[in-house]
Formats: sequence, structure tokens, C-alpha cells
Amino acid sequence: MTSARTGTLRSSLIRLLCAWICRTCGGRRPKSKRSLLLLCTVCILYGIFIVSQMVSVLPQKPTQKVSTTEQPRNFLEQNTFYVENSQPDGGAVNSSPTLQPNVVYITLRSKRSKPANIRGTVKPKKRRKSPSLGKNELGHSVFHDIHKMEDKLGEGNQKRGTPTHKSRDLGLTLVGDAKGETNKHQSNIRIYSDRAPPWFSPADIRAMRFLADSRIQKITQVPSSHAHLILFEMPSKKKPVSSACQGECGLVKRPLDMSEVFAFHLDRILRLNRSLPAVSRNFEFVQDVLPCPVILWDSFLSPTDNITKSSVKLKWKTYQKILSHKCWLNGKAPKADLGCPDVHHHEWSKMALFDFLLQVYTRFDKNCCGFRPRKEDTCVQQGLHLKCDDPQNVDLTHIVQRKQDPRHLVFIKNKGYFDRSEDNLNFKILEGIKEFPESAVSVLKSQKLRERLLQSFFLDKVFWESQRGRQGIEKLIDVIERRAKILLTYINAHGIKVIPMND
Repeated sequence: MTSARTGTLRSSLIRLLCAWICRTCGGRRPKSKRSLLLLCTVCILYGIFIVSQMVSVLPQKPTQKVSTTEQPRNFLEQNTFYVENSQPDGGAVNSSPTLQPNVVYITLRSKRSKPANIRGTVKPKKRRKSPSLGKNELGHSVFHDIHKMEDKLGEGNQKRGTPTHKSRDLGLTLVGDAKGETNKHQSNIRIYSDRAPPWFSPADIRAMRFLADSRIQKITQVPSSHAHLILFEMPSKKKPVSSACQGECGLVKRPLDMSEVFAFHLDRILRLNRSLPAVSRNFEFVQDVLPCPVILWDSFLSPTDNITKSSVKLKWKTYQKILSHKCWLNGKAPKADLGCPDVHHHEWSKMALFDFLLQVYTRFDKNCCGFRPRKEDTCVQQGLHLKCDDPQNVDLTHIVQRKQDPRHLVFIKNKGYFDRSEDNLNFKILEGIKEFPESAVSVLKSQKLRERLLQSFFLDKVFWESQRGRQGIEKLIDVIERRAKILLTYINAHGIKVIPMND
């Protein structure tokens, strides 16, 4: 009512004003230009007012209220693929995208632009009463005192009624039965289909089950050259070949080295088959410790040098020369004056591809001369990054073979780095490489790398859960896929050959 009266009053005032102007201008006095301009202005204002009044009176379409329950449905319809199964009785398939028990929704997600980290591999800040990962430690309660770990292991087995014996000469704790059976609980290696993924051999599956599920029979610390590692062991009837391991053993490493588990799966999917089986495992008898990577102990590895940790001693300039000589290619023995080691030429190409994807720099570039290192990197902590003036005389490290198979390398120390950006990748790893294995490159080109990695990681239950499931693991796969694209571009740009490299 108030708005109607206000509109009527305004209309009356404007009419009176127009009438006064008409009387003023309609007299006997001649009309000036100023009077005509005033008359036109008032008439225009009156016309605008009449039109606005007509628009306000016209009926308007009522606004449609969107129910709060409709919004999620519209979002799912625009951002979701849905797949429905037909009814068992052969009825018609329901095409409605409503939530039903027989509908599987896959919601689209945006790509991650920031570098990723494997959970547990970044040293956390020092906090009060937190399970910190100390320098070169698996956790305070594990490596601070090996005897405390033995006591905890013994107490846990006494509660289960398992006999415990102390070895006086070695100071080790032996537990369990002589059969070395695995635990009766559900396996941490999940295989729900009839067969494991085809990139795993039966020996790989047996090793993974042993590392993930076996009951620990003995625990000891590895000799001084590996002072930060722990072995757990199961007795074996076979003749021991190593003083450190008398049976089947698993090498427990720090949570900071969890990327070694990722490296094992990537190695198998790319059909390289050069790394040792590795899984992630929790230790029930040690509290407040993150899951640890456990790697199969190989007693047949050749002895290594204490400085380079290699069974093949090479400097960078020597390595570049033997790449040009193509040692042992096509089964031809190289000339003695070439200085070729026993390693086959194709092994270097496989290692370079593997190290580039994971950005493992310790083998080919221990001084970090091919990229910008961080203060957390080993080369910075040891001051090696300052010794890049003479790169030709830098030693290669962690180049290892087996005693009975010197032609092939074994990839050890495979800690990768997922937080290194694309503009800081180490291309020094690829120097001198003129060919890559076709089996690995075909996987990188096939667009199936993500699918296979997800399928492979799902087998390792502890690793899957430690990375917060699929969401966390896909962030790591994003990094590998981007590096794979860069590697393929590098191959095309430098005319590198992709050839079969069968063993």
C-alpha cells in the first residue's frame, strides 16, 4: 500500500509540473530555446517514469527454488561416470543415475600440480612426544638399542607360549618353531583372483609373502658397513652362504626408505627384473614405529668395496668409454685392452631408465652435479656437491652383480625422490646412453602404467594403507607419468634407439 501511494504522489507532482511549463510556454511571449529544452527534458523524464511503472506492474515469473537435495545430484550427473548392471531376471536396465546398490560411481578429480612425497619418507620436524625418525635411525625404539628390540620380541613370544632361547656367542634372540611357518592370520599380500599379476614371478610372490607374513625367528644387526639395518631370519636346512644370514632373511630399513617398495613394483612392471623383492611391514612388538620397508636378503651378491659399495669399480670417464665399446654385445667377448667389466652393455641402459624415473642419483651422480640438490640430500650433508670441478674422476656407487651371474646388475639402494620438480631433473643419468629396452618403453607409451601400478600396489596391504590408499598412491603415479613423458620426449629428440634387450 505504501509503495502504491508513493507512486501516485510522484505521478501527480510530475503532471502539475508539466501543466505549469505548458502554461508558461504557451503564453503570448515568444518561446525561447531555453524554454523548449526545459519542456523536452521534463517530458522525457515523465516518459521514463511511466515505463518504469508499467514494468513493475507486469506479472513476473516466480523464481524456482532449488532444493538442497538436488544440488549433489546435479553435481554427480556432470562429474560422474556411472555403470549399471542388468537385473538377474533379465529385466530392462534402469538408466536413471540415482544412487542404487548396483551402481558404481567414479568421480573425476583434478590433476595434482605440486610434487608428491611418499608418506613416511620425509623427515618430520622435531615435535614433543612424537615417533620421530632420528638421524640414520629406523625409530628410537628400534635402532637405539638392539638388545631392547630383542627383549620386546622375546616378551611377546613368551605371552604366546613360544619358547625363547638366547645365543650366548652372538647375543641374538631365537624364537618360534623350527619349521618357520608363517603367521596364521590373513596375509598382508592380497591376491583375490586366481593368479597374481603377470609381471610377478612365482618366486616374487613367495618372497613377498615371506617378507610380509613370516614369523620372525631371529633378529640381529648387520655388520658395521650396514650399521643402520636389521635382519630378521628364518632357519633353513640349506648350507649357509653368508655369515650374516643362515637361512631366509629380510633386511629391515628405515621408513625414510619406503620408496624402495615403489621401486620394486616399478621394476617388475617395466620388465627390468633387476631389483630385490620388497614389501612394507609393521612390527607388532615395537610400538610407535611407522611401517618399514623390508627387502629380501640376497646372499649371492658379490662382495662390495667399502668406499663405493660396488662390486664393479668404475669412474665416470671409464663408464663413458665402456658405453662406447658396447661390451659383450651379441655375445662377443671384448678385447682385453678395452678394459670392459663383466657387465653386459644393455644393463647400463636399463639402470639409467630406472634411475631417471625415480631420480636415484647415488649411482651415477653421487656428487649431485646434474641437478640442484637440497640440504637434506646426502651429497649436501657430506659436502660432495662442492666437488663438481672434476666430474670425470667421480666414482660410480652401488654397482653390484651376483657371483654366479656377473653379466647382469642387481639394483640395490633404490631410494627414489618424488618431490623433485620437472625443471630440476637429473639428466646426467642419461649421458652416453644410445638405446633403451623396448619392453620398458612400450609400457610407458601404452597408457597402462597407472592401471598396472595401482593393481600391483594393492597387493601390498601395509604399503597401500600407509600411503592413504588410492588417493595417495595416485599422486606418486602422477609424478612417474610426467617423468615418463619427459623421457619419451628426450628419446625422440636425441634419436635414441628402442630395441629388444632379451636376457
